[in-house]
Amino acid sequence: MPTTSHSGKMPLEATVIPVTPLRQNCSLLYCVETMKGAIVDPGGDIPLILDSITKKQVRVEKILITHGHFDHCGGAAALSQILGCPIIGPHPDDQFWIDQIPENAQQYGFEGESFTPDQWLKDKDEITLGEERLLVRHCPGHTPGHVVFYNAASHLAIVGDILFRNSIGRSDFAGGDHQALIQSITEKLWPMGRETVFIPGHGRPSTFGAERDHNPFVADSVLGLMP
Repeated sequence: MPTTSHSGKMPLEATVIPVTPLRQNCSLLYCVETMKGAIVDPGGDIPLILDSITKKQVRVEKILITHGHFDHCGGAAALSQILGCPIIGPHPDDQFWIDQIPENAQQYGFEGESFTPDQWLKDKDEITLGEERLLVRHCPGHTPGHVVFYNAASHLAIVGDILFRNSIGRSDFAGGDHQALIQSITEKLWPMGRETVFIPGHGRPSTFGAERDHNPFVADSVLGLMP
């Protein structure tokens, strides 16, 4: 399956790799200057991910996880073993979801392994990719330990399942909280800027500005916010 890229001669670039029958957006993030990078949310289809790494000639040094649902991290343990790199994230409040990966994946006919991250994340942590930095924001609501990764220099965010083009994440799973989800979007994502491009956990990228204008769940006009 071909991959798509967020590009435009930015210092940090992303190649999106849809994986598993759920078409989860695994991302290959890399610093253009050094070609050092990370895989975000390897839910499965490890050969596809490895092929993308080879084609882009990226030296993957980290595996980053936005949240503990199996379609986002079911392949993290296997990929970590193959690449010899650490698993970083999410926030520790999602350990219970990570523990359930094998059972939850099996219900959908998938395979997945549970794990304990080499490093948990908290709000305002920073992750280095070559010469670039990712700001971590803890964004509960879809899951209690969900995190988002943001690179200011490239106006790029990886938001997992809290926000989508014209939609928002579900909050009816264990540990979900609709009000917390809305607060995460408006208080953590919107300050990143209207021009920021975000890669959601499923579906096509968008910008925060477009969602503030048109998203039927969190548009400024819907929530009564000032643009």
